[in-house]
Amino acid sequence: MNWKEFLEYEIVKVGKFELLVGNLLVASAILVGTILALMFLKRVILRPRIFKDKIDDKRRMSIYLITKYFVWIISVIFVLQALGFQVTALLIGSSALLIGLGLGLQTIFKDLVSGLFLLFEGTMKVGDIIEADGVIGRVVEINLRSSELITREDVKIIIPNSRFVSDKVVNWSHDVDHIRFEINVGLAYGIDVEAAIAVLQDVLNNNKHVMKKPQSFVRFTDFGESSLDFELIFWSSEMFTINTIKSDIRREVYIKLREHNIEIPFPQRDVHIKGMESVSMTAKKD
Repeated sequence: MNWKEFLEYEIVKVGKFELLVGNLLVASAILVGTILALMFLKRVILRPRIFKDKIDDKRRMSIYLITKYFVWIISVIFVLQALGFQVTALLIGSSALLIGLGLGLQTIFKDLVSGLFLLFEGTMKVGDIIEADGVIGRVVEINLRSSELITREDVKIIIPNSRFVSDKVVNWSHDVDHIRFEINVGLAYGIDVEAAIAVLQDVLNNNKHVMKKPQSFVRFTDFGESSLDFELIFWSSEMFTINTIKSDIRREVYIKLREHNIEIPFPQRDVHIKGMESVSMTAKKD
């Protein structure tokens, strides 16, 4: 058997459709070529030196995902044609089936369209810190139907893309690399306010996760019921681990306040029970 006979060898024949070895090899070559092309495109698009200072990392990932889906659609069409399928006739013949599937799978199609919107609009990108349904997580992957988030507890959550389009979503890191945070501290009445502010400010200045610009500051916010209330205002780029950073700042604040003999008060109440005075007088008489 020569090469021509080998390539024309019939593997499957159903009615007018026949699958030849040559067709299968061409389809396989298209798939392998698609995978290799996408690997090359990923390196080119995501490489930091390419488009430096013009397109950020998150936007480059969105561009790559859009390109990947587009390339796969074209590749599948060529694969079907290489295998001997008439794509146009196939689509026309299955139009009724597609309509029926569309009516039954509206939610899935809604998620698919939402995924395309997310990729094209760039309102949510891989690496963004978002808050949805009270859950804060980092976007690790955006697929056509759903997106994957990893929470601060290292739990992966898969959310349909339509939720991000139709529901309220807070994107903490959308087009910014830092966010403003605050910590509340109550100190005892009678303290030296200026000294207390200096101590609190020193804690912020010495924390490596607190940005130098914008400059952090401390403000005296209110005369509380049992304390003088202060706010520590600062900016940080560590949005995903901010709770740990706040914990470190609170611990350092407590240590520094103790070193400077600045008291943190706790609520105290004097309880007076009516009728106890008469009971006490009666007890003394007896």
